[in-house]
Amino acid sequence: MFALFEDAGKLHAGRVLSSAEASHQIELASGKRLKVKAAHVLLTFDQPAPDALLAQAGALAAEIDLDLAWEFAPEADFGFEELAREYFGAGASVAQQAAMLLRLHEAPHYFRRAGKGRFRKASADVLRQALAAIERKKAVQAQIDAWAAALAAGECPAPIREQLYRILFKPDKNAPEYKAVVHAARETHLAPLALLQRAGAITSAYQFHWQRFLHEHFPRGTGFPTLEAPPAPQDLPLADGVAAFSIDDSSTTEIDDALSLRGLGSGTVTLGIHIAAPGLAIAPDSPLDRVARERLSTVYMPGHKITMLPDAVVQTYTLQAGGARPALSLYLTIDEATLEVREAVTRVERVPITHNLRHDQLDAAITPAWLEDPAAPAAAPLPEEVAALRPTLAFLWRLAQACKARREAVRGRPETFTRPDYTFKLEGVSGDEPTGEETVVIGTRSRGAPLDLIVAEAMILANSTWGRWLADLGVPGIYRSQASLAPGVKVRMGTKPLPHAGIGVPCYAWSTSPLRRYTDLVNQWQLIACARHGATAALAAPFKPKDAALMAVISAFDAAYTAYGQFQSSMERYWTLRYLRQQGIGELEAAYLKDNLVRAETLPLVFPALGTDGLQRGERVRVRLGAIDELTLEVNGTVVERLGSVEPVTEAEDTLEGEVEEPLAAPLAIAVAVDEADDATDASPPAAG
Repeated sequence: MFALFEDAGKLHAGRVLSSAEASHQIELASGKRLKVKAAHVLLTFDQPAPDALLAQAGALAAEIDLDLAWEFAPEADFGFEELAREYFGAGASVAQQAAMLLRLHEAPHYFRRAGKGRFRKASADVLRQALAAIERKKAVQAQIDAWAAALAAGECPAPIREQLYRILFKPDKNAPEYKAVVHAARETHLAPLALLQRAGAITSAYQFHWQRFLHEHFPRGTGFPTLEAPPAPQDLPLADGVAAFSIDDSSTTEIDDALSLRGLGSGTVTLGIHIAAPGLAIAPDSPLDRVARERLSTVYMPGHKITMLPDAVVQTYTLQAGGARPALSLYLTIDEATLEVREAVTRVERVPITHNLRHDQLDAAITPAWLEDPAAPAAAPLPEEVAALRPTLAFLWRLAQACKARREAVRGRPETFTRPDYTFKLEGVSGDEPTGEETVVIGTRSRGAPLDLIVAEAMILANSTWGRWLADLGVPGIYRSQASLAPGVKVRMGTKPLPHAGIGVPCYAWSTSPLRRYTDLVNQWQLIACARHGATAALAAPFKPKDAALMAVISAFDAAYTAYGQFQSSMERYWTLRYLRQQGIGELEAAYLKDNLVRAETLPLVFPALGTDGLQRGERVRVRLGAIDELTLEVNGTVVERLGSVEPVTEAEDTLEGEVEEPLAAPLAIAVAVDEADDATDASPPAAG
């Protein structure tokens, strides 16, 4: 005897080996034996053989008219054999009964199950809706097939082009556009990105990188909600006898810091380090704070930036020359001869800003020789107001060198900046942001140039001094620390004032860029509480010791700041590759690093090259460039000449605090299936400004 039975929702047929009251032992054609409950056996028969029955039933089931069967079916629950007799006639064969069972199983929109072998037909309304849904699904599938065919043929349908970046970076895997790309990729055996490139969907490598970043970090766009900029406090005291100036690049709009000097020539001078104070008006957990906390930092890239704070807020608190601006000021009393700091005082006040000096306009003229020799002429013409600052700048240059030397003594080795900072200027930007087709001009700014070092050392002095002050008053802050300069020891963020070996200071709290870094804004709130409440500041500060919210800020900031830095590096690499094409550069002089990698001598570019066998680290070579891929940000080369000289290349050159090492190529996060050291640029954000 044979039996047709249901197991795990599927129908099987086999030979009954033995039977008991509640179960049967059944052997399938494959030889597998199953213990089947008696209630799961739907049909018993003597012939034909199980395999033959299933074959006959399958053929008959395909011929059953579901609409006719639905008409014949009773309103109440019924068994499949009952409907078989109604449909085929009273003498319905075993094969016909099995065929009806198979057909009912595969048509849940016509008949829903009411038990083992029993069914109930759907109402007319439910059936009509189900059939309409099936037709819609068929139409969608037909559209998917048509789009996939077009992609396979090298054409990109308009709906897929419109959804391109969503498909690539934040796909809805149920969307037909996504399914069409996946289907076409499988049919053509191409990666989705390669498929879309071949179909002409990606017309701009720049937009590809830009949209990838936006979809991941700014899915709702880069605009700000409608928020009123809090007015600057009017009751702050005016700094007495202070005339402060800032030093930044021309493109900088978020001017966070300025310097002043009083008492020069008296034996004791007062250095003022003045930091823009948005923390005076932005309250923790206010709508404006929530915006800043969501962004966490300004995002920089060549020719464009996404600010942490709305422009109206930036313009209210930036240290723009021409008036008195709210500031958190650190006044350091310094011995003019020994350059030792005797006293530190912090005040909340309004500071007159007289000048906004610009690196790109003055670096060539303000040289060490001009600062160290009162009779030396400037290397280039200087405006009178800048020339008048010569004594002040000369003292600050001497102080900066002394501060650097002290830090290097703590570090145990000097800071080595053998590479310049590269600047990017885009010519021909017509809208609010670049299109990727602009002409790029790549320049340099030497690390350690007088103005650069003056600002760097002043900011390090402020961040380390304020970090110690917070710790002395028992007020928590956000610190950056590095246990040692040993290879692999990274800079970490935390709430404890630990040493920063890379900078050579006992503790270091980012506090000097509150307009563009959220950690600095948080620390400014804490510092303002210290300035106003002194010894009781721990009770008044927004964040208390062991505050979980402070740890959450650190975690979120660290992740966002790293991602933003990687994006900036990727876009700088994109514009470097564009520069190679625009200038028609086919060969570069480079220095060998390791693992077949070379670094261009005059561009911010590291890339792999063939023919590096036998080269020593730092050996100079001439490299012929190969194909440039602006989408993957890849370029390679071949060594065509060894230039003979070998330059020292350290295993890990010192990098500026917060700088992200240049990637070989940006990773492509396609969602389709199938040593830091110091804060030397704290006052001067990357060239994008």
